[in-house]
Amino acid sequence: MFGRPLRAIGSISRLTYLLTVVLALACTDAVGDEKQTSTLSTSIVIGYDRFGQHGDLPESRFGDLSGALLVSELNCVVCHQANDSWLEPKRGPRLDGAGIRLQSHWIESYLRDPQAVKPGTTMPDVLGGLGEAEKADAINALVAFLSSQDKPFVEPKAGGALPVIHQFWTHGDSNRGRELYHTVGCVACHDPDQEYETSEAAPSAIDDLLKNLDADELADLGLASAARRVTSIPHSDLPTKYSARSLTMLLLNPASTRPDARMPSLRLSPAEAADIAAYLLDQSESADAPIEIDSSEANAELVSKGAILFAQYNCTGCHDVSGDQDEKPSKQRSKLTLASIDIRAKHSCIDNAMGSMPIYRLNLSQRDTLKAFLGREMATPHAHRRQHSSEEDTTFRMLQLNCFGCHQRSELGGVGRYRKPYFETVGQVDLGDEGRLPPSLDGIGKKLHSNAIAKVFHPKTSAHRAFMKARMPAYNDKIVRPLIESLPEADQADRSGEAKVFSNKHELRQLIEAGRELVNTGCVQCHVFQGESLPGVVGVDLQGITSRVHPAWFAAFVRNPGAVKKRTRMPTFFPNGTSNRTDILDGDVDQQVAAIWAYLKDLPNQSLPKAIADVRSANFELTPTDRPIVLRTFMKEAGTHAIAVGFPEGVHYAFDAERLRFAVAWKGRFLDAQGTWYERFTPPADPLGESVVVFDEEGLLSEQIRQKPTFQGYRLSGNGIPSMIYGNNQVTIEDQLKPIDNAGFRRTISLSPQTDGVTVELRFLDGKNFESVTANEVANEHGMTARLIAPKELRHWIDQQDTQSTWKARLTLQSKQTLVLEYRW
Repeated sequence: MFGRPLRAIGSISRLTYLLTVVLALACTDAVGDEKQTSTLSTSIVIGYDRFGQHGDLPESRFGDLSGALLVSELNCVVCHQANDSWLEPKRGPRLDGAGIRLQSHWIESYLRDPQAVKPGTTMPDVLGGLGEAEKADAINALVAFLSSQDKPFVEPKAGGALPVIHQFWTHGDSNRGRELYHTVGCVACHDPDQEYETSEAAPSAIDDLLKNLDADELADLGLASAARRVTSIPHSDLPTKYSARSLTMLLLNPASTRPDARMPSLRLSPAEAADIAAYLLDQSESADAPIEIDSSEANAELVSKGAILFAQYNCTGCHDVSGDQDEKPSKQRSKLTLASIDIRAKHSCIDNAMGSMPIYRLNLSQRDTLKAFLGREMATPHAHRRQHSSEEDTTFRMLQLNCFGCHQRSELGGVGRYRKPYFETVGQVDLGDEGRLPPSLDGIGKKLHSNAIAKVFHPKTSAHRAFMKARMPAYNDKIVRPLIESLPEADQADRSGEAKVFSNKHELRQLIEAGRELVNTGCVQCHVFQGESLPGVVGVDLQGITSRVHPAWFAAFVRNPGAVKKRTRMPTFFPNGTSNRTDILDGDVDQQVAAIWAYLKDLPNQSLPKAIADVRSANFELTPTDRPIVLRTFMKEAGTHAIAVGFPEGVHYAFDAERLRFAVAWKGRFLDAQGTWYERFTPPADPLGESVVVFDEEGLLSEQIRQKPTFQGYRLSGNGIPSMIYGNNQVTIEDQLKPIDNAGFRRTISLSPQTDGVTVELRFLDGKNFESVTANEVANEHGMTARLIAPKELRHWIDQQDTQSTWKARLTLQSKQTLVLEYRW
């Protein structure tokens, strides 16, 4: 039941809801020796549930991360002193406005049994040791006191960029809210509606692999964590807790009432917050009636009694309220240390709590982890504040804030396997996982300046990845500051100045002009410049990039994107360390990278790339004249990773950079770029010419040995003819098609083995029916002929009776081997 969406919970009776929880608790308590019990009866610490209990977290120099995480998130240090920055407790929600934010009957139920009303809560039952009569009296007084807390809501101020309609919380649209809930990032932590239909995103190679492995195989390959279903943080029965107004305000600005809580802001507008609140509450079940505060003399006495009890039960250790309480027991209890806790005691907060001890709902795994952690505390008490390494601190802070719910770092975390379909691109543009899933944080401290990292978390920072529907959350500066400070140190950020990275041999003006020409050659096809772009482009805006990223990282990434960022779709323009544009700055790669940096740094004062200025007045039909035209696009035959190449000779082809094949060839007119530039590849670009033939259906490498080959970019010759570069850990291939007048192509294949003795099987031509033309030439049913030019001694053709309809050869490579063929049709 608790895996279902909230709207379903809101539609059943409250009695059924509570009875179900009670039954679940009873069943869980009977498990006994189970290592992990139902999360319905236990406090959920998401980083521990996902990683710690499975042994996935690295060992810290000062004890395990798992135990420290539990101590921090369960607020143990509210009562027990510890000299460790990791163990500082998170503050609970502010309660100085509880009377107008929370329904009084919900407060009553929650105080009676927190875990039953809000499964997974980390708040213990502080009244569990009282007798029934005493407990009922205490709850009545505490409810009266909390209901008297009437701090008004802080409503957003309307402005030109933020329209706010009157009583916006009453205008929520449940259907819009359902869409937002499942796309902006809520489902990174909370359960999605299983009936919500997502777009059909292509599964990644790793997801395909996970489907076909059993538990033992997953463990052997280190994929158990990636395959595991991620725990969801349950909602309570929201309609009994909030009004439409109070839930909307919480969603709009969580930090206003939960400054230390782990729930971030998703940068919602007032209207969006109202929409999501409407979806979660299902407003037909939730009236927006404010709680009437009883100001009678009798109630005043009860409020006063509740204020005293609020302090006596140490609620002030976690929660802020208005007014002063007479007693501050938390200061008295702070003399107790974690190291003084006797883990062998019969009664404790961890096991068999009694008397005034808070009762935590912990499963066996959590209890064992806490005891092991506290045992080390007893054995090695520290008189001085502990110092953690920056990498340890980064991992710990990311666990606290659940950054691993979306991001991966050091092979830990990332969007859960079953949540990936809910992460989509704007307009369903196929940018792969790189365009729809939050990026890896490996090396992020080396990439971004500290002030840029801080801005990423700031609520008023606009998103740099406008093509992603999921939003980067914003956190209260106080709780995210330790992470901001630890990331650069953990990644050993190179703070070298530009002079150390870019040793400029040319005048600045010459560099800037060269940089503009270079970005016009490639960057402009995918990136935005100062909000301007080729129509349909959705890449990151490069405005301000020089103030966000370290120059050393920029230089390394531009030189070889794939080496810096795994599985990036950005191609390299410097394959094997050489430039495609030898006519600019003498082809000096270092100086060309410096030129791109110089242009981007001065972008506000420079003309935009020429392609952006020209495209609106140009005819969208591309006609190669002096040099070939290379265009990245979508094509029916070449797929969503197509690279179309047009030649002045009137023969053209499209290369499929995903399947690594020359997919289609044609003659005559080249392509119309309007669909690529203006409609974001919908519909796909079609050849404008005639004599269109399917060039290859499978690709050159017909046998994938050990590792699937990947695309590594392309190199341009001096006259602009591209060579496609791809390969695996066994062989690197440079594959070039060059026109033979208007009759066809000459294909040059250069094979470079990584080690001697590598055997590869190559497909030269596909077809269903082959006809021998000469001893070294065949034709297929499409009318395309293939002829081997060199080496002449290669004569290993497939027999015509073979059912495999492929003209191929098997080679054992001892050194670099070059093959030359001709294709005509």
